[in-house]
Amino acid sequence: FSAPTTTFEMKLPQGARKVTDFESNVYRLCSKVPAGKVTTYSEIAAALASSARAVGQALRRNPFAPTVPCHRVVAADFKLGGFFGQSAKQSTEVQRKRQILIEEGVDFTDKETVNKKSFHAIDTSLRLPVTKGKKKK
Repeated sequence: FSAPTTTFEMKLPQGARKVTDFESNVYRLCSKVPAGKVTTYSEIAAALASSARAVGQALRRNPFAPTVPCHRVVAADFKLGGFFGQSAKQSTEVQRKRQILIEEGVDFTDKETVNKKSFHAIDTSLRLPVTKGKKKK
């Protein structure tokens, strides 16, 4: 058995700001959600002893999209939530999030709600304590 790493290692795009340790852990957990499934902001937050809002802010700043599939994270009520900083249901970006999820095989109960059978729980062995606010070197 080897302990999971505490950081997500991926080369930053040129000109991107450095990510914090917290953001790195959010991206690592988000990367574990397979195509055709979703998790929630609160599920990732619970794994990191944080808040859903903090997870949403980290995903809003995701410099690794679509490799880190932030579109696979939805609100606790299985509504789509935001995407690329937009949160209005009819915004272009939220509609794009919906379309990407449909193309990946995620089932919807209506235009804005993911079917709960598409839920992917975060593996508890991946849950790690996080140091908040420190920039990754």
